[in-house]
Amino acid sequence: MSLKDVLTPAIARTLIIVGGVLAIISALLPWATFTLNEGAYPDKATLQFFDAPFAVSGFRLHTLLVGVAVLVVAFAPLKVRNRVQRALGWGLIGIAVINTLFILGHGGGLGAITAIDGNFAFGGIIAIVAGVLIAVSAGSGTIEPIPHWNTKVPTLVAYAALVVSFVSLLLVVAMMLNAGGQGGVGNPYAGPIFLSLLAFLAGVLGALHGIGLTGWISRLSDDHKWFSVVVLLLVALALPFTEAGTDYWMTTAANIGVYAATAIGLNIVVGLAGLLDLGYVAFLGIGAFVAANFSGAAAAKMGFELPFVVAAIIAAIVAGIFGAVVGSPTLRVRGDYLAIVTLAFGEIFKKSAQNDIGGLTGGANAIPGVPAINWFGLGFDKPLEIAGFKLPSGVLYYVLIIVLVALVMVVFANLKNSRIGRSWIAIREDEDAARAMGIKTGQAKILAFMIGATLAGLAGAVFAHKTSTVAYDSFQFIESVTLLAAVILGGMGSIPGAVLGAALLLVLPEKLREFSDYRLILFGLALVLIMRFRPQGLVPDRHRRAELANEGAEGVPIEELNVADDTPGGKTEVAR
Repeated sequence: MSLKDVLTPAIARTLIIVGGVLAIISALLPWATFTLNEGAYPDKATLQFFDAPFAVSGFRLHTLLVGVAVLVVAFAPLKVRNRVQRALGWGLIGIAVINTLFILGHGGGLGAITAIDGNFAFGGIIAIVAGVLIAVSAGSGTIEPIPHWNTKVPTLVAYAALVVSFVSLLLVVAMMLNAGGQGGVGNPYAGPIFLSLLAFLAGVLGALHGIGLTGWISRLSDDHKWFSVVVLLLVALALPFTEAGTDYWMTTAANIGVYAATAIGLNIVVGLAGLLDLGYVAFLGIGAFVAANFSGAAAAKMGFELPFVVAAIIAAIVAGIFGAVVGSPTLRVRGDYLAIVTLAFGEIFKKSAQNDIGGLTGGANAIPGVPAINWFGLGFDKPLEIAGFKLPSGVLYYVLIIVLVALVMVVFANLKNSRIGRSWIAIREDEDAARAMGIKTGQAKILAFMIGATLAGLAGAVFAHKTSTVAYDSFQFIESVTLLAAVILGGMGSIPGAVLGAALLLVLPEKLREFSDYRLILFGLALVLIMRFRPQGLVPDRHRRAELANEGAEGVPIEELNVADDTPGGKTEVAR
């Protein structure tokens, strides 16, 4: 007897309603019986400070919202009720498990989350039970297909929907960055606060995806590409005006931008052409060292200073030349052998920079004192004030990085949709078949390496001036692995995927500092789980989605695209 036989629709609906009520009750109860060693648990969840049960905030507010949403959906005339409630249930489980386990681990036993010395705190336990009831009961029923919203709406309606969506995304990003403080500084509970928020947002996103809203927004964005690009650019530039507009996060965001631009370049080599490059960070280093030598720094080899734009162009050209050199072996080798060649190039670059061959890298002393970019008397490392609004130092670097990433994205998008882009995709799928179709595979592969290296060299020039010191140990093999992981995690061949992958790989370790020695283990485990359950990446392109996820172009599973033929006597199935 299966779970579906036991949980009839009526029983499952009753259990879901009970789960929603329990979720609300858990939000109004204490979660910790006593104050932990690091201090009272956040959001007044400790019994000692539980003086206002209805003044919920933080993870308790998220738990309350999930419970209310589950009850609303249970009584709403929704066809996708089970899909939405299942997503909310899993989000609630994440919130409850994260906070309960942290209190349990730091409280020294079950007494911290249940009862001790006459003190009771069952909020976390009840929340876990509620989440399990909701997720299991909703999953036992029929999971309805995701509805397909009509995108043929008035232009003003589409524009308004896109603006609201992107502004909401900005506020969510700012909230995530600011959750728990800056990288755990000054808040011993920054880790669980951030992870709990992540679980809540995952549940909400799953619910919105279940009703078809996210797919509709995605299709609207495709229908109005240029408007979406402009709004996204403005939204990104508005980040310094949010609560995340601090020196710390501007520096982190600029670093993310450098890695994102570099990852997009690597996406050409790996995502489009299918050429595994394990030494790609060397091109970033080449661009950085070239720009540093033309920066006028005291340790620079060149005795003169060039304007940043000129130095950046030279850095991109030099990196592109080295990319063509590294790509030339692709005429003879492929697969694992090519990976070994690129790995060797990365190590050769690192050792050459370490030993200061040619006197261009400074060796162990590096090239310090690279001056900040200065345009029209504005130093990019200085704070900025606009109309009385004080912006943090480094905000101009952030703006420059946003422009750079936008430029790289435009280059990538045009290449992907061009004739050479289709040639790269053909080579990735089957090089022999591509050659048989008349594609000059050798030239195409060398061009992929050259263009990818050029973009990395351009990012390296910005990196040199932003960090003010260029050292060989900034371009280790692990950095190449990180860039490759960003491409695969985000989705090979996907433009927003590379940006999202780079952001996650840089932000998550910072936000998990509270877990000290375990943060890299948790980080690695998260990557493994994502690759297990979403091998196509977080934001895959349509080719990877169809290949690895068995989904159509709009993210709908193939089996949901098949409907019965309702013509008289029809017994076959046809695609919608």
